[in-house]
Amino acid sequence: MNSERVIAKPKSYNLVNNTLSIIDKFRQLSAFLGPAFVVSVAYIDPGNFATNISGGSKFNYNLVWVILWSNIMAIFLQIMSAKLGIATDKNLTQMCKEVFSKRMNGFFYIVATLAAMATTMAEFLGGVLGFYLLFGIPLLYSAVLTAIVTFFITYLQKYGQRIVEIVITILVAVICVSYTIELVFAKPDWQQVAVHTLIPSLPNGQAVLIAVGMLGATVMPHVIYLHSQLVQCRNKGLTIEEKKRYLRMEKIDVFVAMNIAFIVNAAMVVVSASVFFSRGIAVDSIEQAHRSLEPLLGALSSGAFGAALLASGFSSSSVGEMAGETIMDGFIDIKIPLNIRRIITMVPGIAVIAAGVNPMTALLISQVCLSFVLPVAIISMLKITDRKDLMGDFVNNPFVKFLGWLIATIIISMN
Repeated sequence: MNSERVIAKPKSYNLVNNTLSIIDKFRQLSAFLGPAFVVSVAYIDPGNFATNISGGSKFNYNLVWVILWSNIMAIFLQIMSAKLGIATDKNLTQMCKEVFSKRMNGFFYIVATLAAMATTMAEFLGGVLGFYLLFGIPLLYSAVLTAIVTFFITYLQKYGQRIVEIVITILVAVICVSYTIELVFAKPDWQQVAVHTLIPSLPNGQAVLIAVGMLGATVMPHVIYLHSQLVQCRNKGLTIEEKKRYLRMEKIDVFVAMNIAFIVNAAMVVVSASVFFSRGIAVDSIEQAHRSLEPLLGALSSGAFGAALLASGFSSSSVGEMAGETIMDGFIDIKIPLNIRRIITMVPGIAVIAAGVNPMTALLISQVCLSFVLPVAIISMLKITDRKDLMGDFVNNPFVKFLGWLIATIIISMN
């Protein structure tokens, strides 16, 4: 009787096959990565610098838990926004126009535009302060330079969204590297960091104000509108099954990008607590934070801080402009030329600089205002995604409905 010999394949053959399989899967995933990284910039913008530095310098590690829970809510809401965009082939503002009354959309338009202006002011100020702190360029000249860079990055949309995604991801990488350097120099008490990440505490009324500012700086309303628009460039001509696969990929995109933002945000609080609070320094301005870092931790640390702020200002200003365009283009039938829309959202930042207002105070208050606007975006999104006739197979299940309304209730209660 003949028998066939089974020739065992060498281990190196299997290793090569597995490696190629992993590379292929990563290549497929990377085609979908991008929208959440653009959105994540809003979670590490100059408003976050202000609230996190203020919180860390005044309340030590006590408010790190706010960053954690804000990030969890942000992940949920960004997935919800992406799901709405993928399911309906429209962004949130366009769906609001279809679902709600003309008067209600007028209200949404005013509130969302004010939110876009508040957040762009914060982001614009970051770029201005970055130029000022790193290169000593006067604030008004820095404002002009920031406007030029912002216009350039948003102009790149002409060559496709992917180009903008790559540029912004590079700027996010600069922020991450800068704060890694900060953490190395700061030498925080990691045990205390872990305790305050898990155990909530609000020492006093001022801590509540800063906590709400942290919430507004982390769970930002303008990018809830924007994410539903950013998914559209990959959402053309898809079947239901392809849309479901796209949503699975976008969930991974959101999870990775938002947790990078969480680590950077937490690092801001931790560095501020370990450097400033431990020495009894209550930081009242971004310039003070930058000046204080050099004698305490060295020139490399203060330089890394300035580089992070500049990268944050550039990237988040561009994202703010993109969000402003989505908001101004969707709710109502008024059409405003693109460059005019961009200028409108920059005006408050230029006005604050010209008036000589403390940028850190302006940044903190702007983030608190964003927290008050949040329920408008969240509730309108929940009302739409709860409807089977609009979402089809993507309609919220009972558990998702419960979580969505719980988050809305928590935010309204904090406000």
